[in-house]
Amino acid sequence: MKLSNFNFNLPAELLAEFPAENRDESRLMVVHRKTGEIEHKMFKDIIDYFDDGDVMVLNNTKVFPARLYGNKEKTGARIEVFLLRELNAEQRLWDVLVDPARKIRIGNKLYFGDDDSLVAEVIDNTTSRGRTLRFLYDGSYEEFRQKLVELGETPIPKYINREVTPEDAERYQTIYAKEEGAVAAPTAGLHFSKHLMKRLEIKGINFAEVTLHVGLGTFNPVEVEDLSKHKMDSEEMVVTQEACDVVNNAKANKKKVCCIGTTSMRAMESSVSSMKTLNPYTGWTNKFIYPPYDFSIADCMVTNFHTPKSTLLMMISAFCGHDLMKKAYEEAVKEKYKFYSYGDAMLII
Repeated sequence: MKLSNFNFNLPAELLAEFPAENRDESRLMVVHRKTGEIEHKMFKDIIDYFDDGDVMVLNNTKVFPARLYGNKEKTGARIEVFLLRELNAEQRLWDVLVDPARKIRIGNKLYFGDDDSLVAEVIDNTTSRGRTLRFLYDGSYEEFRQKLVELGETPIPKYINREVTPEDAERYQTIYAKEEGAVAAPTAGLHFSKHLMKRLEIKGINFAEVTLHVGLGTFNPVEVEDLSKHKMDSEEMVVTQEACDVVNNAKANKKKVCCIGTTSMRAMESSVSSMKTLNPYTGWTNKFIYPPYDFSIADCMVTNFHTPKSTLLMMISAFCGHDLMKKAYEEAVKEKYKFYSYGDAMLII
């Protein structure tokens, strides 16, 4: 499989700028792997495809307001700082991306907030846009983190060409988000409403929660034609014993295990035993799943519609079968499904 196998024409108007009015009323394409049949439903109809004892694996990561705007000392130039990960809590060191990067050099200071109550010093270059910042703040660590939340903005993807609204803070977050640490939402989970979760629960569907803190590397374009040469950024993840018990029990009882999103799938595939059971794991993963790939646990998955040449599309191709994935995507474009983070969903079963 080469990069060019994952290119397709995606009309710009199909990139979703806003979420559906109600979470569970976005559209749902159901793709049957055995027969190649494609159905068009609403997301809340997903309940019809699952039975008592089946399991849905959710990624409970929580998006933090990672986008800050500051001003450069002396020139006052406006600089966007995107917080990627905390490197050292005590020293308040962070890995960040800056824009425009050409103006930001080691030793520069950046000021945030109307009263310049937060200051950061650039102490290292990591990549062309990457920098290491040391934040200077007088209060306690808790107050410092609170300050970041106060000054930060919901990091909706760049392609969404509009100002962030207060609604984004709620809608660019799953209703089951718990563990803060992601800079992008695990978007397949955005379609679940409280009402739908309740209905699934009543029907006897069990939920297993894993944590994978989505980093921007998920969206990094693949720039090599030979996929085996692409390197994924590492992302932090946790699979608990409790989640393992729920999933392994379902497998033992021949029940369905459905991954909600590519991030849940990556977390599970990063902690599988040789016996194809799920193991507890805390650490990092840079697993890149592309065809051909033998999946160990999940027999179905929910995912959004992804952009051309993305690593996410490659995983879907591996799970769905390349020709069926292409057929489904042609159908999605023809039927004007909405793509990407705030877009519609697909159930591959």
